[in-house]
Amino acid sequence: MRYLALWRPSPNAAPPPPEHYTEMGKLVEEMTKLGVLLDTGGWDAKGPAIVVRNEKGKITVTDGPYTEAKELIAGYAVFKVGSKEEAVKWGKRFIQIAGEGYSEMREIPTY
Repeated sequence: MRYLALWRPSPNAAPPPPEHYTEMGKLVEEMTKLGVLLDTGGWDAKGPAIVVRNEKGKITVTDGPYTEAKELIAGYAVFKVGSKEEAVKWGKRFIQIAGEGYSEMREIPTY
């Protein structure tokens, strides 16, 4: 099973302390060695963005940033796990280090 986890920090959260990066690095290293972490990345949640939308056959492209958004995505990870419970276990460890906010996790179906 593969899961996509989207990290959405709380808009009012304080910047992470320096030890955050050390602890996150340790977790990423552990998950990579175990073959759980397939890919990960982060970005400035309020930085440049592009939205491509299809509404009733009309395609529109809108450039950001979207500073008004309350649910900004600041990063992602792709997990390879044996069960939903295992995905949740890793998600909990991640968010404990990442801080205030939430991680939306969705199974990536295999066909």
